Amino acid sequence: MVTLDKLRIDMEKQLAFDKDIHTVEVRADTLDECLDDAAVQLDSKKNNLEYEVIERGSQGVIGLMKKPWRIRVYENPTVIRQKKEKEAAFLAGELAGASNAENERVDGMFYVHRFGSRIFVKVTLPKGSGTPVSASDLINEARRPDNTSLDEKLLKKLAEDGTDNNYMEVGTFTHIAAGDAVMAVDISKDEMQATITVSPPSQGGSEISAENIKNALKTQGVVAGIEDDKIISFIDNPIYNMPYEVAAAILPVNGTDAYIDYKFETDKTKLRLKETANGQVDFKELNLIQNVVVGQPLAVKVLPQRGKGGKTILGRYLEAKNGKDIPIPLGQNTKLDSDGRTIIAEKNGNVILVGDKITVEEVYEVPGVNIKSGNITYMGTVVCRGNVEDGFSIKADGNIEIYGSVGNCHIEAGGDIVISQGVMGRDEGEIITSKSVWARFLQNVKVTAEEYVVVNDNIMNSNVTAMKKILLKGKRASIIGGHLFATEEITAKNIGSSGGGIETILEVGFDPKAKLRLQELQEMQSNVVKQLEEVDLNISTLENQKKVRRSLPKEKEETLANLRNQRVDLMDSSEKMTTEINEINAHNRELKVVGCVNASGTVYPGAKILVRDEIDEIRSECKAVTFYFDNGFVKRKKYEPTQDSNEMEKPDGYK
Repeated sequence: MVTLDKLRIDMEKQLAFDKDIHTVEVRADTLDECLDDAAVQLDSKKNNLEYEVIERGSQGVIGLMKKPWRIRVYENPTVIRQKKEKEAAFLAGELAGASNAENERVDGMFYVHRFGSRIFVKVTLPKGSGTPVSASDLINEARRPDNTSLDEKLLKKLAEDGTDNNYMEVGTFTHIAAGDAVMAVDISKDEMQATITVSPPSQGGSEISAENIKNALKTQGVVAGIEDDKIISFIDNPIYNMPYEVAAAILPVNGTDAYIDYKFETDKTKLRLKETANGQVDFKELNLIQNVVVGQPLAVKVLPQRGKGGKTILGRYLEAKNGKDIPIPLGQNTKLDSDGRTIIAEKNGNVILVGDKITVEEVYEVPGVNIKSGNITYMGTVVCRGNVEDGFSIKADGNIEIYGSVGNCHIEAGGDIVISQGVMGRDEGEIITSKSVWARFLQNVKVTAEEYVVVNDNIMNSNVTAMKKILLKGKRASIIGGHLFATEEITAKNIGSSGGGIETILEVGFDPKAKLRLQELQEMQSNVVKQLEEVDLNISTLENQKKVRRSLPKEKEETLANLRNQRVDLMDSSEKMTTEINEINAHNRELKVVGCVNASGTVYPGAKILVRDEIDEIRSECKAVTFYFDNGFVKRKKYEPTQDSNEMEKPDGYK
């Protein structure tokens, strides 16, 4: 019968399972690719996954209207339960091992022996919860009819305190020499071992002591390899009428061979994924690249060690082998440091093993940047043979060359960026370089270059900044929509759109960075002025109240003091901003570059051309025109391409 309590219990169990189910949402061109991606993210096998289709994909027609698959994927609940059971069993085993270590139990022990005419005992103390030695048992064991004296008071004390692993004299007995134990020493022919064979003593006889054994070995010429621990063990628990080893040769120790101590991971399978702040694995950060910089230690050669010779028990020398030397595996872009053993990098790049040679690659090649490669951060040049997919990034200290297309990505380089198939930034992509950008087209992307931006086809709805020139060189070289900044020149075939309605703004003749900073400072200073006005009003109000009342409450006095301090800080900030604004204005006035905008085709109505902050709003079509600055106005003249723009065909080092 189904009861309410049973339903509640079942629902609680189901809720516990549901909480353990971790889901991911993936997109890819095919369903199989989606599942491959999810298997990596969930660290599971593909056949352990279940999924829900959010958007069904389509291959389109002849590559057009293609639509990716979008699915939500999670692990099978049964698989999750099995994993949890294995983890629980492992944890239980660990706890049981720890408990056994804590509950270690070793009982106390005692030994009674007669050497010469004296009685000796050794007492060990218990460990953990072990049982201590019984004083009565110890005394009874030491008592014998032939004893002549026995210090039972000392025996009680030793039973309680122990003898620190030594034998202590506690009495004497009537010694009969004829009953002493008899010992024979046997030395092996190869001088590698010495054994003793001892017959037990009879009544009144003396047992074999450690001193007896060592003297016998010395008499036989044994000078090395005497095993004190085995001798002590024999004294504690004698083994009669059987050979017992008491000395062994000191074996030679061969020297260790030279080896290379690598300072980087040579096994790619051991490179760990990067975790986010909340502990989740970031599968875009695969850490496949091990960046190094010039002078960084890559490996150290550990020198071979000499062998340590041995000895037979009679002192004959046993030779050892010395360790073998190896060559230092210097590869490309590496060298030896001054110590002659440390391998250091000669160039920035990716350190890898090529064969057995340590090599620093200046150029890192990937077939594409996606879930398999992860984000790329590299201290050299990156060459991507395919596409850079949405959401991924490339950061390189050198150049970046991309043979495919770029989506909504972050691309940043210290050198040139060359993109063969153009950029579809989807209003979030960004490209930053300390040199120039070369691309087939730019759409809905933000681009910042310290030198040139060179485009073959068109720039659409993009925010592009170049500290030198923006040049469009192809048959369809058009600028449609967006905001473009350049210090020296912007050159294209067509500017704006024939239908209108798309705002296209081109600005030249100034330092783009300085202008943006100037605008930022002016906005900040405007806010500071407003705050100053408000602070001055509050100060004036409180001061008037103080004049009328001759004093203010403590809280208001503190507020007045804080307002005066705030006013000083705001005045100081305003002065610093004014100084920087004046410096930027002076820099802009000193710019020798006048700036121009060239259009070999048509400039459509609606486009705005700004040269040194003067604007020309295009109201009717104009063809083959150059916009330039003259006497405080933007003027037009017949199209005149500059010599520099004709020379900018390709970046250095590229074909």
